[in-house]
Amino acid sequence: MAPLSRLCLPALFLAMAVPVQAGDKVVNLYSWADYVAPETLQRFEQETGIHVRYDTFDSSEVLETKLLTGGSGYDVVVPSSSVLARGLAAGALREIPHEGLKGYANLDPDLLEKLAAVDPGNLYGVPYTWGTLGLGMNVEAVKQRLPNVPLNSLDLLFKPEYASKLKDCGIAILDSPQEVFGLALHYLGKDPYSTDKAALSAAEVLLRQLQPNVLYVATGRQISDLANGDVCQALTYNGDASMAADQARKANKPFEVAYRIPQEGTLVWQDNLAIPKDAPHPEAARAFIEFMLRPESVAALTNTLFFATANQAATPLVDEAVRSDPDIYPLADVRARLYADQTMSLKDMRQRTRLWTTFRSRQE
Repeated sequence: MAPLSRLCLPALFLAMAVPVQAGDKVVNLYSWADYVAPETLQRFEQETGIHVRYDTFDSSEVLETKLLTGGSGYDVVVPSSSVLARGLAAGALREIPHEGLKGYANLDPDLLEKLAAVDPGNLYGVPYTWGTLGLGMNVEAVKQRLPNVPLNSLDLLFKPEYASKLKDCGIAILDSPQEVFGLALHYLGKDPYSTDKAALSAAEVLLRQLQPNVLYVATGRQISDLANGDVCQALTYNGDASMAADQARKANKPFEVAYRIPQEGTLVWQDNLAIPKDAPHPEAARAFIEFMLRPESVAALTNTLFFATANQAATPLVDEAVRSDPDIYPLADVRARLYADQTMSLKDMRQRTRLWTTFRSRQE
C-alpha cells in the first residue's frame, strides 16, 4: 500500500535522463509512485554506476498480475505481505540471502516476525515501510457534529447514529475490499480473515448500514479532499491522511486535518522489497536493496510521505515531529492491538470482491 495520487516525475526523469546503452548496468524497479526519494536514486546511480529504470503501478492487483505471469523484466518489486505470500506460493520470487546483506540487522524484529507468517525465515521479502488503516478527519467538522464521541473510534463509521451526522460534510471510504471487510470483521470481534458465511454476512450488514452515509468509495482522492475540506471523515492509510494534514497546514486552511489509529485495533500493512524469480539483473537488484537498507535512504521517504520505515536505524534521522507522532509510529500498547496483513485464497478474495461490488454499486 502506498499513495496513488502523485506522479513519480523526478524518478521517471532520472530514469530517462541517461540513455541506457547495451552493456550498461541497470536495475528495473517496479513500485508505487514516489516510493523512493529522488536524491536516494541519484546517490545510488552515482555510487554504483547502475542506472535505475523506475516504472510505477497504481494498485497491488496490477503488480500481482505481472509478478505471477512472469517475464515482466523487473528486478525489484514492492509487494505487500499478502502479495508476497501469493508470489511465494507460485514460485515467482527469488531468495534473498541475508548473509553479507549490509544493513539487514537494522530491520524491526516485530515486522520481521509478522512477515515470517507468510514468508517463513524471511527468505524472500525485505521489510521496507509500514503503516496502518484508520481514520483521517477534519477535526473541527467532526467535533462540531459529534462533540462527545472519541475521534479514534470506528464507531464514527460503523454506528449509523454517528455516521449519519457526518453525511453532510462527507465520508470517504478506501476502495479495498480485503482491507475494509477485514476491518469490519475485526470491529465485530471476528477474525479479519474469516471465511465463515455468518461472519461475512454480519460484516456485509454493517457496511450496508454505513453505505447511505458515504459520499464516495475511492483510493488516493481522499488526500486532496481532506486537505481542501471536501470530506470530513475518511477511512484511509495513515500516510495519505498525514499528507493531507501537511497540505492543509501549508495552505493555511482554517481547520486541522488529523489521523487516528482506531482504539479498537486495525490492520498494520507492510510493503516489502523483493526480487522476481526471473529478474534479468539479480546482482543489481541485491545492490539496490542493500542501498535501500541504509538509514539515510529511507529516512528521506518517511519525511516526505509519512509512512514509518522498517529500518530502526533510520528512525533518529526522521524529523522529530514525524517520529514522535504516535499515529505514525504507534506505541507498544497500540501495536499490540494491530493485526497483520495475511494472504487469502483467490476463491475467498473473489467472494469478498463480489460483496464489495454490491456495496460500491450503491455509490454510483
